[in-house]
Amino acid sequence: MSTNNLLVELFVEELPPKALKKLGESFAVVLADSLKAQGLAPADAVVTPYASPRRLAVHVTQVAAKAADQAVQQKLMPVSVGLDAAGNATPALLKRLAGLGAGPEAVAGLKRAPDGKAEALFFDSIKPGAALADGLQAALNESLSRLPIPKVMSYQLQTGEGEGFQPGWTSVNFVRPAHGLVALHGEAVVPVATLGLKSGRETQGHRFEAAVSPVVLKSADTYAEQMQAEGAVIPGFEARRAEIVRQLAAAAAAAGANLKPIDDEALLDEVTALVERPNVLIGRFDAAFLEVPQECLILTMKANQKYFPLLDTTPGHEGKLSNAFLLVSNISPADPSAVIGGNERVVRPRLADAKFFFDQDRKKTLQSRVEGLSKVVYHGKLGTQGERAERVRAISHAIVQQWSLGTVPFTVDAQDHFAVLDSKAQQAAMLAKTDLLTDMVGEFPELQGIMGGYYARHEGLRDGVAIAIEDHYKPRFAGDSLPRNHTGTVVALADKLETLVGLFGIGQLPTGDKDPFALRRHALGVIRILIENKLPLALPALIAAVVPAFGELIKDPSEPLLAFFQDRLAVSLKEQGYSAQEVDAVLALSPQRLGDVPLRLAAVRAFAGLPEAASLAAANKRVGNILKKADGAVEARVDTGLLKEPAEATLFEALQAAAPKAAAAFEQGDYTGSLQALAVLKSPVDAFFDGVMVNAEDPALKANRLGLLATLHAAMNQVADISRLAA
Repeated sequence: MSTNNLLVELFVEELPPKALKKLGESFAVVLADSLKAQGLAPADAVVTPYASPRRLAVHVTQVAAKAADQAVQQKLMPVSVGLDAAGNATPALLKRLAGLGAGPEAVAGLKRAPDGKAEALFFDSIKPGAALADGLQAALNESLSRLPIPKVMSYQLQTGEGEGFQPGWTSVNFVRPAHGLVALHGEAVVPVATLGLKSGRETQGHRFEAAVSPVVLKSADTYAEQMQAEGAVIPGFEARRAEIVRQLAAAAAAAGANLKPIDDEALLDEVTALVERPNVLIGRFDAAFLEVPQECLILTMKANQKYFPLLDTTPGHEGKLSNAFLLVSNISPADPSAVIGGNERVVRPRLADAKFFFDQDRKKTLQSRVEGLSKVVYHGKLGTQGERAERVRAISHAIVQQWSLGTVPFTVDAQDHFAVLDSKAQQAAMLAKTDLLTDMVGEFPELQGIMGGYYARHEGLRDGVAIAIEDHYKPRFAGDSLPRNHTGTVVALADKLETLVGLFGIGQLPTGDKDPFALRRHALGVIRILIENKLPLALPALIAAVVPAFGELIKDPSEPLLAFFQDRLAVSLKEQGYSAQEVDAVLALSPQRLGDVPLRLAAVRAFAGLPEAASLAAANKRVGNILKKADGAVEARVDTGLLKEPAEATLFEALQAAAPKAAAAFEQGDYTGSLQALAVLKSPVDAFFDGVMVNAEDPALKANRLGLLATLHAAMNQVADISRLAA
């Protein structure tokens, strides 16, 4: 059966830019999948999506004009129901056949086959393959109904000629008003209709720069070429994006040596969705604005104007903002000066606003804003931001105390360090949220913390405090950097733990995919800080220290919150490449110091590579099961006088030799050495289970053997529950 390539394009008014990429991908994939499901396109058909601000399109290869006929076998009814004693068709059978479009003559061709305990009649027929017009209509309807439209728009459509519409006006619901439909199979138009439109071969090019209007498409395969040559449009999203990247790099080089555009994938996608024919131009602003923190300038240029700020790459000045920026225009005039000048005039008041906010904010100290926090509601059940700041201050103090207690040896220098750290952390905690009351953060909430750091440095506060104020939200997202100093680390932990304990304490837990307070992100932030900084802090003790800061406002959420942390930690570790068995083995012991977890995982992985590992893991699992079935708790104690069998005496001697080495390595934090010291127990353990009956008739012998196994179990499971490694 001959095939041709297919093109479908829906021409619309400007689509929402942040949704365009997903709209284009969905339109293409769903339509193509429907054609494949109907047998009109093969599974290996090449699907090419197109999406620009004013069009959604798809090109599908190897599409048939008609799907192949299909042999269909249908079960009718049991033989005993369909045929009488003489073998003639019953009225029930004839009625069923008539419903399938067959007459009495079809009875002779029915097949009889077993169906469970009875025999049934089956009718073989040929189902005609779908014609392309019918199949494409169904595919188009499905594709449009399943578009991930962020917000549906209703508009009035004058009807009378569109298929399925009555003369007059009707309401249509779609993402934007549609004005044209193209459907080409090779060079032929496929007759389909939607949204009051009938398909044809004409479409519109660039709103201002198309060479011809309309663009009359010759065939499905000339779409991209004609749209660029005649319509002045790059219809493919990825092709247009790649062209913008190319032009950005060239324009940055032309703007000045060692300049590069800011790296922002979301901005690049949004700009790609705003233009049909990109033209990157260079603009500049007054260098005096560079006195304003560059984060403010960058944010206003990106968020409000969709510009690409240019950053310096000169050694020693890396990342410093220049006063040049790149704009992506949708037109390409011979003289672009008017476009550039217009954009420079537009951005100037935006930057002036940022400078005004910065200057005004610096007239008040952060300390003077603390009182104002008591007027800002944090949560209806948890009080104001002022009360929250007091809690974070108290929690910061508790964290420093626990940190100092976990530091060994605790020298005079360490004592002085923690005293200073406590002072800085409490000061930073009280000031950390004050920038919420500034004009700059009021205009740009994304800058909270960052502006607080700038204002703290302007006031001459201790540098550690300024950095802590700036960093206390970190890590803000996956892959973000951690706080840069100890003060920031303490305040970041305190801030996140206050949020988690407070919200868990009033029952505001995440459910399914709903996490309005980003508690999963806060938990992962705590986990990363504790692990990557290798802090000597126990998570249960930290949570216990946070709870008193809330007084009577909450119920103690320690149990569900620790389980929440355990779950987030397990997910995070598996995402980092650790196996489920390795993670389960380590987390089964609920290690309190998360900073030890990577070392324990490394030890488990090294142990699993030993030839003795599988046997010891299986034995450990067997020991655990025996101890669970024992009556009451089993004490890890052995009476050497009751070691009657040679195998149990040998195991005890081997354990006496290996256990102290394993324990010493464990105490020194050498978890790999601790586990590997137990490898020598393989043979004695195997011999014990081969030659010793644990459940002896003599109660004293049984208790002693259980005590030996309990001693073995304790020695083997200090680093991890190695029974979790058993297959």
